[in-house]
Amino acid sequence: MVVRFPRAGEAIYRSERWKAVRLQAKRRDGWRCVQCGAGGRLEVDHIRPVRTHPELSYDLSNLQTLCPSCHSRKTRIEVGMGERNPKREAWGKAVAAMMPAAKQAKHKGVTSA
Repeated sequence: MVVRFPRAGEAIYRSERWKAVRLQAKRRDGWRCVQCGAGGRLEVDHIRPVRTHPELSYDLSNLQTLCPSCHSRKTRIEVGMGERNPKREAWGKAVAAMMPAAKQAKHKGVTSA
């Protein structure tokens, strides 16, 4: 038996209105993460969460485009898990620095023209 927990705003994320405002946010933000500038796979985040501010669900000024990494970081802080361990952050940066430039660009979501 699968137990399913309802997600805050689940109906919002399935609506046509959400799809339209999500596209507007990505266009406004230039198809880049507003925190790190990464392109590629992007998510649209509610600055003030739907679970606490449902009235701002479709408000473009409450939306920002984030890459999965920045979105995860923000969500961890929101739910009380805090920042990642600084040693883990340093390890990730050291590993990224050893990657060839082309692979680094792909890893960060940057594509060459």
